[in-house]
Amino acid sequence: MTCTLILTRHAKSAWDTNAPSDHSRPLNKRGRASAKALGNWLREINELPMQVISSSSQRTRETYELTGIEAPAVFTERLYHASSDIIFQVLKEAPHPRTMILGHNPGIAAFAHAIVNHRPDHTRFDDYPTGATLIVKFDIDTWDDLAWSSGKFVEFIVPRELLGAEDMLLS
Repeated sequence: MTCTLILTRHAKSAWDTNAPSDHSRPLNKRGRASAKALGNWLREINELPMQVISSSSQRTRETYELTGIEAPAVFTERLYHASSDIIFQVLKEAPHPRTMILGHNPGIAAFAHAIVNHRPDHTRFDDYPTGATLIVKFDIDTWDDLAWSSGKFVEFIVPRELLGAEDMLLS
């Protein structure tokens, strides 16, 4: 059997906002367009999750909602600015073999680097920009069998590659 991870950093958030905290910052226009484009891309390549496990922040919630992914979502404080070790533990507890983790840097980038057996040859993989999405396959029966450096890279994309020039000018 195979388990599939879709690892996504939230889309671009707004800084010029009256949000009372970092946790409650919303997406900006470009972020909303990016989240929709990511959802369309996942449908096009037939890599939709069975479940989404997400940080509880406003920007991760909006990213999930705007992708249009119909898989049920669990929003947890554990993934709000989580370290790679916490992301690893959350994934090991996932009940479905096709899971999306939606979170924040620097933990998402660190986890992406540590979970694959070979890094993608992509100029943006190291900094894992907003909306970056990695698809990884694992030759395991359940997430409980997850091990570091065991994932096989399948796809890596950033929203800039999905959006037209006019969409990128939105901020």
